[in-house]
Amino acid sequence: MGDTLTKPAAPIEKEHYFSLSFVLTRVLNSGVIMSIEKNDHELKGLEKAIAKLTNTKYVSLFNSFTGAVHGAFWGQDIGYGSVARLEHASEQERKFAKWLGIQLSTDPHVKNAYSAITVDGHNLHRLEQEIRSSAALSPVLILDFTGLGFGPVAAVASNDELVWKKAERLKIFGAFDLQTMWTQEESAPELQPAVQFNYRLSPLVAACVKISFLRRNPSS
Repeated sequence: MGDTLTKPAAPIEKEHYFSLSFVLTRVLNSGVIMSIEKNDHELKGLEKAIAKLTNTKYVSLFNSFTGAVHGAFWGQDIGYGSVARLEHASEQERKFAKWLGIQLSTDPHVKNAYSAITVDGHNLHRLEQEIRSSAALSPVLILDFTGLGFGPVAAVASNDELVWKKAERLKIFGAFDLQTMWTQEESAPELQPAVQFNYRLSPLVAACVKISFLRRNPSS
């Protein structure tokens, strides 16, 4: 009886109430947010949230982990015939690198292409610590959010604008393709890849991942 009762912490801060309800409304009206819109808010919102979380300037979203891996490689001019190093590469990464014609090396003198973090419900609250640890391994970070259960989704975060530009150029309906559609003028033609891929993330999935960010309780 002597214990003091305290009000439990709210799962979502009050300043996020409006944005959360707005996002949920858009999610429930998925026919709207699944389209390619000039005024799309979900992809931009998730990019900003990830940039703040990772303390990076540029974020490129993908609809699969392999798409993000491809973007990280291509953004650094790592392609067919290149040699790259990956710390603790998974079988999936090794197979995909081989398919791209990239030779993986264990030579410590070879630059580590990227660091990758798999995000799920167990480590969502402590991402800051994992990101700090990964930042020391490579300036390019891949976050794989597929484990959150909303479908395949990943992001490439970096402070290098050229990495972001090339990763976006790799995507059909990426930032540069959409700019061309809206202005009817070719944008950044010098960055055109030999082929583009259907790596564009659905705004519906982006909205769900953003909600997970709002609901998480970060640990120090």
